[in-house]
Amino acid sequence: MQVKDVMTKQPQYLDSDVSIREVARAMSERNTGFEPLVKDNKVTGVVTDRDIALRAFAERKNLDDKASTIATEKVLYTYEDEDVENVIQNMADQNVQRLLVLNNPDNKDLSGIVTVGDIADHCQDDAMAKKLVNCARHYH
Repeated sequence: MQVKDVMTKQPQYLDSDVSIREVARAMSERNTGFEPLVKDNKVTGVVTDRDIALRAFAERKNLDDKASTIATEKVLYTYEDEDVENVIQNMADQNVQRLLVLNNPDNKDLSGIVTVGDIADHCQDDAMAKKLVNCARHYH
């Protein structure tokens, strides 16, 4: 099974100039905990609900500051044609539950987001289920 078979397609994203408040509002409205930031059609960072809690709230940032000031700039990603089992291992290695999905190594256009939940929804066997459990083990 490939990432394109399980990912959330047509991801929503925000302009990299938005405020922390706007990111939090978008997360609330979209019921997400992850918002990519984009400038000139390229992903410049991602903001997670954890970034808001640990970087904005704990550091007493102003909610009108740019979200880019708290964004994780090291953007983790995979490609549409990557095998899901490789992605599970990548997530476990990186201690993350979601990755951006790019269309291919040449264009690198954002085409989706894949989460542990997306993979679990399409889990086909016990071996994959065990890998998913192992992937999420650090979240206890």
